[in-house]
Amino acid sequence: MRNLHNFLLVFLLSISFKVFSQGSPNYDGGIKVTLNKDGKKYIRIISWAQVQASYADQVADNESNTSFNLRRARILMYAQLNSKFLILTHFGLNSLNSSNMSPIGKGEASQLFFHDVWVQYQIAKNHTVGAGLHYFNGISRLNNQSTLNFLTLDNNRQSWATLGLSDQFVRHIGVFFKGNFEKLQYRLAINDAIVNGLDLRSPTNNGSAVYGGARLLGTKEAGKTFAGYFDYHFLDQESNLLPFKVGSYLGEKRVFNLGFGFFAHPNGAVFADNLGNISGENVSIFAVDTFYDAPLSDKGSSITAYAVYQNNNYGKNYLFNAYGTGSMIYSHLGYTLAGDTSKTRFQPYVSFAKNSYDATKDNRNILGIGANAYFNGHNSKVTLEYQHQKFGVSSLNTLTLQAMIYL
Repeated sequence: MRNLHNFLLVFLLSISFKVFSQGSPNYDGGIKVTLNKDGKKYIRIISWAQVQASYADQVADNESNTSFNLRRARILMYAQLNSKFLILTHFGLNSLNSSNMSPIGKGEASQLFFHDVWVQYQIAKNHTVGAGLHYFNGISRLNNQSTLNFLTLDNNRQSWATLGLSDQFVRHIGVFFKGNFEKLQYRLAINDAIVNGLDLRSPTNNGSAVYGGARLLGTKEAGKTFAGYFDYHFLDQESNLLPFKVGSYLGEKRVFNLGFGFFAHPNGAVFADNLGNISGENVSIFAVDTFYDAPLSDKGSSITAYAVYQNNNYGKNYLFNAYGTGSMIYSHLGYTLAGDTSKTRFQPYVSFAKNSYDATKDNRNILGIGANAYFNGHNSKVTLEYQHQKFGVSSLNTLTLQAMIYL
């Protein structure tokens, strides 16, 4: 308990000095360099960092309950030659901490890598084709979530449903199509599946499936994935220039969307019969979701709400880390308190996820309770979140404080 008290003391001290974290209320689009008079040729640069301090009640006997983590350090750049052409480059690192740092910065976790590199071309009004290492994903809004403007501390982990299984950090290499038909937005993609995914297990005779089709069957049989997401915008229309979905608008827009998405990987999983003969099993994931964000008064109060049902089929009785064949229900709700929008604003929230798996009768339930303190919108904020996760006899309580700035 002493460690927890110390952690809370650090948090309270950080809030007491919030005046020194107050940024300019006029962000005005960040770093953007226009290259011609009409502004259609430009380069934009975005940089952000998220730093965390956490307390966990269940750790190894020789480990500290408190730890620090560089959750994200990223730089994103995109350039437009004219309204038809765009190129985007996004690189950085994730989750750098004492257990994966290296003495001279040459370890895998210390290295920068490309998250996205793609080009796109507008083939008709409101319709675009692109290719490269991209984030135009299917399934749900949260599988296309921006890391700049979460409502909660971080994304719901199971919503990034293919991370490391068929892709590189939620990105595939392939071709995508995006656009809209009036209020209906769409994104579709055909991609190559990663060969050396995180699931390196070999299937056991008449056991559970493993996600290793491209590795064990070859890319001719299991090399392609197909994804799509469609959302209908009843109120304000969201931007479709980039794939990153906003987590909370803080009442700056009035948005109500209904969405449907899917992911399909033929022969993506592998199953072994009683004799050890292996065969492919199709991986299929689909979801329906809804998102609502709107002001509640002219004094700055607003609401953000999201809910999704997701059905996951990774093959027979698949269960690996956070992922498994079964279903998921997830929802979160946030309320921005009324106040001067040019000063510090507060947004308490709650989230809940229920994951069921065919391989076990136990559900994975995750409850999150937290609050954001916005010093300059999402550009400068502090988040405190308590999370309780229970899966069978395993129970984990975590308290995390995160500071974030992006420019």
